[in-house]
Amino acid sequence: MSFSNKTAVVTGGAKGIGGACSRIFYRENANVVILDTDPQGQRLAAELGARALFLQCDVSKEAQVKAAMEKAVETFGGIDILINNAGIQRYSTVTETSEEEWDLVMNVNLKSAFLCAKHAIPQMQKRGSGVVINVASVQAFISQQNVAPYTTSKTAMLGLTRSIAVDYAPQIRCMAVCPGTIDTPMLREAFQLSPDPEAVYQECVDMHLVKRIGTPEEVGELCAYLAGDKAAFFTGQAIRIDGGLGITIAGSKKE
Repeated sequence: MSFSNKTAVVTGGAKGIGGACSRIFYRENANVVILDTDPQGQRLAAELGARALFLQCDVSKEAQVKAAMEKAVETFGGIDILINNAGIQRYSTVTETSEEEWDLVMNVNLKSAFLCAKHAIPQMQKRGSGVVINVASVQAFISQQNVAPYTTSKTAMLGLTRSIAVDYAPQIRCMAVCPGTIDTPMLREAFQLSPDPEAVYQECVDMHLVKRIGTPEEVGELCAYLAGDKAAFFTGQAIRIDGGLGITIAGSKKE
């Protein structure tokens, strides 16, 4: 797999799944544009090398997104791949969620994907082809308690994925990647909200048939595969990478 002479834009690209995507696409010879509010993205770009560019960008703000996409084109000549990975988690039910918290999650998780696609797709069309990958979640299909804004935003990303795939075919392919529990800084921060983080970690492990949580690199490798020529017949699909989370039901067990 090689992305020579291609440019990948990764939102939330400084760490976690986004950081893994940035590293993997760079490894596969792509130019990589890291969009993030976290200045850690600058350190990652410097570590990667000359084909990496960090742009501090709030991807929920259209003016910032438009300027970032223009800078990507100015620097590398175009855009070929967009990884919509930026996301946050908030814990609350519908009746507990404030309007401000709801809007924040929707803006970061969903609106950002819309805005980035809006300003990246015309650049892809100029190149004659392109790929958009939306990082959704297994919670687009199943849900835990107390995550109403998050699970709603990730479910809506599947509709956005289908719309992009339908509206811009055959030039542009679009897929959603739906991870299960992945060992990211955001997950580790969530564990610390519990009085017993180790117990919560073990619960997450036990939920998955493979009896572990996933790594950012595993999700990044899937994104790279889907963006490549070997996956050229994929579009409009939601691909779960979840260690078997949520496919079992309670029942009798053979002794």
